[in-house]
Amino acid sequence: MKRFIILTVSLIVLLTVQAANKREFRGAWIQCVNGQFNGLSRDDMQRTLSYQLDELQKDGVNTIIFQVRAECDALYNSPYEPWSRYLTGVQGKAPSPYWDPLQWMVEQCHKRGMEIHAWINPYRAKNTKNIIPQASNHISVTHPERMFTYDGLYILNPGNPLNREYICKIADDIVRRYDIDGFHIDDYFYPYPAAGQTIPDDKEFELYNNGIKNRNDWRRDNVNIFIKQLRDSIKSIKPWVKFGVSPFGIYRNAKSDPNVGSDTNGLQNYDDLYADVLLWVNNGFVDYLVPQVYWEIGNKAADYKTLITWWNKYASKRPLYIGEDVERTVKFADPDHPNSNQMPAKYLLHQQMPNVDGTCLWYAKAVVDNVGNYGNVLRNVYWKTPALQPLMPFIDHKAPKKPRKLKTLMIEGDHVLFWTAPRGKGWQDEAVKYVVYRFENGEEINLNNTGNIISVTDKTFCKLIEKQGRSVYVVTALDKMSNESKGSKKKVKL
Repeated sequence: MKRFIILTVSLIVLLTVQAANKREFRGAWIQCVNGQFNGLSRDDMQRTLSYQLDELQKDGVNTIIFQVRAECDALYNSPYEPWSRYLTGVQGKAPSPYWDPLQWMVEQCHKRGMEIHAWINPYRAKNTKNIIPQASNHISVTHPERMFTYDGLYILNPGNPLNREYICKIADDIVRRYDIDGFHIDDYFYPYPAAGQTIPDDKEFELYNNGIKNRNDWRRDNVNIFIKQLRDSIKSIKPWVKFGVSPFGIYRNAKSDPNVGSDTNGLQNYDDLYADVLLWVNNGFVDYLVPQVYWEIGNKAADYKTLITWWNKYASKRPLYIGEDVERTVKFADPDHPNSNQMPAKYLLHQQMPNVDGTCLWYAKAVVDNVGNYGNVLRNVYWKTPALQPLMPFIDHKAPKKPRKLKTLMIEGDHVLFWTAPRGKGWQDEAVKYVVYRFENGEEINLNNTGNIISVTDKTFCKLIEKQGRSVYVVTALDKMSNESKGSKKKVKL
């Protein structure tokens, strides 16, 4: 058992990990399809989610990717699709007492200084292996002609342009009505290949081939069109909402493409799922990318080191975050340090990759449950100090003005620092969050030192650290793209 306790190698960790990055995506996926909310009352589900968010915040997570549409259903009040069975147990049944999980999560994440990204599965409609009644307004009931069955699934046919329009309508509704920071889709485009089965899209290929003669190229074109259409649609409503995709972890194997492929032997985005991920990155169809590099270091078919190196090299035109499998990371020993699991080695690789701007954890509950001591090591070592979001200057690069009128007041026995929001016009200039730094008297004011951050908040006040003597507090403003203003200083004597 000792080999899987990371703290036994804490000296190695501390010697190898670099100084904490000020800007780093630190995400976690909270999914519904694992059934963790089944049978929970509103209050119990809210308590469960509150506990998860609190623990993830302590672990240093700054972004929650929340699954709100698993199979053409909704964990929010949708005018187009039925309430999810993963919420109420019965598709189409509204929660009672009524509440809107997505709206609630937006509020909860923002008050903790976290971003929230709404996560949908775009094409998957139904698992036919489960005999579950579908709601009357479910698209498999209203438009069965627009989907096909494959390996036990009902899937919206990517070859039908009406389905692209439909998914964009769903996304537009979410983006318009909810104050989300990002919109996220996973890797379910065309279905994962199943032996002995073919995709039944002859009719669509005949009707909508657009002059493309090769069916595989046509399928890739369908997905490419969808990705660009979805991003354009989101941006037309709220330009600041980040659009991210989490593709399968292998783009192409070298045996399929000796020039670009990785030294791997597994399922391929390009050839098997018809997802030309590099085209999306290189042409700006996405704002960020989170490849699911879920394997371990030393995996014979898909070595982790090989793949993170490949993504770092080929996918640098947009912010790149690595999707990490928490359980697999702590399950396997580090080949170079057999007494440790692979967490130190993987995070060292992250630091060594200049184009890797963050990590997303699969899945959140495993971190909250502290599987393999993963959560403890995050909060005590790697993510001990806060991090701001990576910049996206291709969306907006101008920082807001700095906060004004800093003052301290005594409120119910606590010293509280207050400030006034800066003036700004339009979403590019509006301050939505603030960073509060604390420095000892005489200490150099260095805003790049994340150890001095005491709070990232959407409020215009912050409780001071009760420490006798003189100190200096600095408050900066963040806009929707996390551009940071200059700091406003306040000397405090307690």
